[in-house]
Amino acid sequence: MSQQSVFLVLVFLTEDHRSLLSEHFEVIYLPYEKYGGDRSFCTETMREQGSRIRFVLTNGAFGLKDAEMALMPKLEFVSTLGVGHEGVELDAAKSRNIVVCNTAGTNAEVVADHTMMLLLATIRRLPFLNREVRRGLWRDEVPRPRHISGRKMGIFGLGAVGQKLATRALAFDMQVGYHSRTRKDDLGFVYFANIEELAAWCDFLVLCAPAGPQTFHIVNRKVLNLLGPDGVLVNVARGSLVDTIELADAIKAKAIAGAALDVYEGEPTLPPALIELDDVVITPHIAGLSPEAMQAAVERVIENLHCHVKGQALISPV
Repeated sequence: MSQQSVFLVLVFLTEDHRSLLSEHFEVIYLPYEKYGGDRSFCTETMREQGSRIRFVLTNGAFGLKDAEMALMPKLEFVSTLGVGHEGVELDAAKSRNIVVCNTAGTNAEVVADHTMMLLLATIRRLPFLNREVRRGLWRDEVPRPRHISGRKMGIFGLGAVGQKLATRALAFDMQVGYHSRTRKDDLGFVYFANIEELAAWCDFLVLCAPAGPQTFHIVNRKVLNLLGPDGVLVNVARGSLVDTIELADAIKAKAIAGAALDVYEGEPTLPPALIELDDVVITPHIAGLSPEAMQAAVERVIENLHCHVKGQALISPV
């Protein structure tokens, strides 16, 4: 593809991945994280270079706004890095004939791996044991942590990540139930009509659904109470799915056993309500990141764009 095809990259990429894109496009690299998420640094470049920019790479959290699209009159293609696209104003893109896609499925394996790690670390109290054994703690001084084998996993959102996670749960002899926008009876898992029924049934409620108005704070105190005092919440989706204050209150009240979060409201600032809770295991929105997953994601961006230029169906349209 012509080097005059200017690609604005608004998210962090390694030098190798920037080089991979540069083989196909002229790249303007402007990761928003470098500027603390301040959009003005990005919009300034859009004003200066907007007449040349045809393609944009962003992510679900930062997205792309209508006013920003307006600064790039030749813009025709927007991709998010990852499955999320909640920050992209889709109606505005559609009205401007801008194609929007994502890299869904390219990191499903590593997200599923990370989810199992989070669940095991929470149930087996890994952070607590790792810290306290260094202070002289021995096994007879702590209650015996439970195991996950043979128990029930409820997956909220049975997309690519949810399905990969289900296969891992089966390897632990777990029963798998789910709620998703569409039923997938061919997979053989137990379907529940809503998250409340799912929470009441399962031991571990795992969130793998996209963010949006329909899922905002869908996990509230009612859902947590249904999950119960032996239950664990795992969130590898988006922080907005969980009411943070109600989660913290439920853990303090022993309404649930604990939580494992790779995402949380107000990222990257950790909500104060969670900081001192030993029964919460937290990682910094890293579940989908591995060298292999990032390579696959960048390759997917290029594949989608080549399909777009050739007038072919995209591999992962939004």
